[in-house]
Amino acid sequence: MRITEIFHSLQGEADAIGWRTVFVRLTGCPLRCVWCDTEYSFHGGQWHDIDAILAEVARHDVGHVCVTGGEPLAQKRCLILLQKLCDVGYEVSLETSGALDVSAVDPRVRKVMDLKAPGSGESARNLWSNLAFLHQRDQVKIVIASRADYDWACSVLVEHALAARCMVLFSPVHGAISPRQLADWIIEDRLPVRFQLQLHKLLWNDAAGH
Repeated sequence: MRITEIFHSLQGEADAIGWRTVFVRLTGCPLRCVWCDTEYSFHGGQWHDIDAILAEVARHDVGHVCVTGGEPLAQKRCLILLQKLCDVGYEVSLETSGALDVSAVDPRVRKVMDLKAPGSGESARNLWSNLAFLHQRDQVKIVIASRADYDWACSVLVEHALAARCMVLFSPVHGAISPRQLADWIIEDRLPVRFQLQLHKLLWNDAAGH
């Protein structure tokens, strides 16, 4: 597998926020979201076999592992990696764009799946059939850059009954919309969603390896 980095840090978002976590960042992504903060993972990387990845993860002595990207599901062997991490006993999460099929992801994995709002430039890539494969322990994340994105997210929340499927996360695009503004909208509209800021940005900005 082509790997951009494997590093030990704190989980910065979703329901495992704050836990020490090993991140396995796979190289490559077919999307080009305008607000992407991991463009360095689009190209390059180094080849590792799965056993070597497992050995590096084990070296950090943690219970949580997050497989991320880029778009990790763009590499077919990602499914095998996820399965083997679960087999070893880790609490495994997968951060995925929502543009690629998640139906074959090991059910023990917590899927943290984006739905791309129009402001991302990639909303046409949302694979809506993925919603059928989400479970209560999974999460849908919508990153919001504007009031138009927020209104879109609200309509999707209702149309697809997202909150009845799993936890729904609304997150502001750093530097595009103020966190307070998004929080005020959520409170005013009494939405059944979880507001989140990216903890790693507050601690380390966009530094690689965090």
